[in-house]
Amino acid sequence: MINYPLNMLGSLPTRFGLTLLLLMASGSCQNKGEMVNPIIESISESVYASGVIKSKNQYQVYSSSNGLIQEVLVKEGDLVKRGDPLMKLLNETSRLNAENARLAAQYTSLEANANKLTKLKADITLAQSRLTNDSVLLIRQQKLWSQNIGTKVKLEECELAYQNAQNYLQDVNVRYQNLKRQLEFDEKQAVNNLKINASIVNDFVIKSEVEGKVYGILKEKGEFANTTTPLAIVGDADNFYAQLTVDEYDISRIQLGQPVFISMDSYHGAVFEATIIQIIPLMNERSRSFTIHANFITRPDVLYPNLSLEANIVVRSKEKVITIPRNYLMGDSLVLLSNGETKKVVVGLKDYRKAEIVSGLTTEDVLTLPHL
Repeated sequence: MINYPLNMLGSLPTRFGLTLLLLMASGSCQNKGEMVNPIIESISESVYASGVIKSKNQYQVYSSSNGLIQEVLVKEGDLVKRGDPLMKLLNETSRLNAENARLAAQYTSLEANANKLTKLKADITLAQSRLTNDSVLLIRQQKLWSQNIGTKVKLEECELAYQNAQNYLQDVNVRYQNLKRQLEFDEKQAVNNLKINASIVNDFVIKSEVEGKVYGILKEKGEFANTTTPLAIVGDADNFYAQLTVDEYDISRIQLGQPVFISMDSYHGAVFEATIIQIIPLMNERSRSFTIHANFITRPDVLYPNLSLEANIVVRSKEKVITIPRNYLMGDSLVLLSNGETKKVVVGLKDYRKAEIVSGLTTEDVLTLPHL
């Protein structure tokens, strides 16, 4: 049993009564909903999308060869031009092969073997002189023989000498052409080998494919580089776009040129305008979503790749229509009037906070927030 002081006993009923009155008043206030009138304004229906900021021409840098990173030639934030070296891989064997190919190209060049062709040219000149001389002797001997001067043996000797001179000149010409063809082939083959080895050496120098900024260095000096792991991230220094992800249920409503309103945690409270420029037609099977690119119309002065963002893509809009707050709708077609009656309405466009009323209400009606 609880003993109360005498001076408190008389006050207990009063305290309990006050508490009850407060509770009743509180319940009464909760039952009385907030009231609004429909208003005339514009409304837009939009599709939600999440995404990230991407630099134009942003790409991951890969090596086309395996090897240890001998030197990192840039740092994060550096500006680079197309073709600028970013990293070097250890490539002593390839360097020596390239040097051997260079020596072979020098050794087999036409210029280096010009003396061989010169010698054969001299032989051709000598053979032509010999043929001319033997031709003169044969003609003379034939004239003498026609005058019954000389012997048959002498004539035959002149004919044989002339024939041998012809054969020798032909042989020297063939040898000259064959040597020239062989030297030209050897030179071209050596030049091609030099190009191949030089290309292999170049594979050990990782170069930028675009003009822009180095946004990330993913490997350090002494680490092993292969053809499947990115080494760096490079992209445009000033041009950025929004890469958006849209659910497959909404993709049929997305079109090029639609306006987009973007918000970012990095710029809290600010909204930036963009427009759809590309819809990637292949769906990501894992996330059941599509990728969309949007160019900024208004943008902050400073942006960085991979900043997160949220966006609303406006798919439809109307001007001067009757709207009510969405939370005043019961289901999709009923509202609660201030007199407690429910009324059926036809709903048009809806955004995240309001809905268009196509028919069923006027701006004179008063609505009460329903208790769901």
